[in-house]
Amino acid sequence: FSALDVVLTLSLSLVFSVVIGLVYRATHRNVSYSQSFVQTLVVIGMTIGVIMLVVGSNVARAFALVGALSVVRFRNALKETRDVGFIFLVMAVGMATGTRFYTLAAATTATICVVILVTSKLNLFASSVERQVVKVQVPPEGDYQGAVEDVLVRESKSFDLVSTETVRGGSLVEVLYTVELRRGVKPRTLLEAITAVNGGQRVTVLSGYDQTDV
Repeated sequence: FSALDVVLTLSLSLVFSVVIGLVYRATHRNVSYSQSFVQTLVVIGMTIGVIMLVVGSNVARAFALVGALSVVRFRNALKETRDVGFIFLVMAVGMATGTRFYTLAAATTATICVVILVTSKLNLFASSVERQVVKVQVPPEGDYQGAVEDVLVRESKSFDLVSTETVRGGSLVEVLYTVELRRGVKPRTLLEAITAVNGGQRVTVLSGYDQTDV
C-alpha cells in the first residue's frame, strides 16, 4: 500500500465513524448513554481500517493477527443490544476502507445511517403494551402478598410474578411483578394502593423498565 492509501483509509474511516457516532448519539433514547462508547466506535473504525491495510491478502499476516488479538479479553457488558449493531457497522466500514472499497464504505454508512434515523424517528417496532415493574417488600408473616396481588387484580389488566426473595436477613420478603395497568390508572395510584396493604414497607414502581436496568 502507498502513502495515499494510508491517508485515505485513516481519513475516510475517521469521517465515516464520526458520522456513525453522531447518528448513535442522535437516536439514543435510554439512560445508559456513554460518551466513551461513541469515542471507541471512532477508534475501532480507524483501527480496523489500518488492520486491513496491514493484512492485505497475506494469509500469514492474517493468522498472526488472530493470534495476537486472541490475548485480548473484553469484560464490559453492553447496556443495549443495538450497541452491538453499531460496533459491527464501524467494523464493516473500517474493513471496506482498509481494503480500498471506498465507495462501498460511503454507501454503507449513508444507507444504514438513514435506516437508523428513519426507524428512530418513526418509532418503528415499538410495543403498544406499556408495562411497569412493581417491587414490593412485605413482612413474612401474614398474607400480605395476597393483599398486594388483590390490588394488582383490581388495578391492572394482567400481571406476572417474576421473583421472590428474602431481604434484610430474612426479616422481609421482596416480590417482583411485571404489570400492565388498566386504562386511566396511573403508576402513583398503584403505588398508593399497594402502600396501604403491605404493612408500611417499601414499594417501588418502575415505568419503562425495558429501557432501564432493573
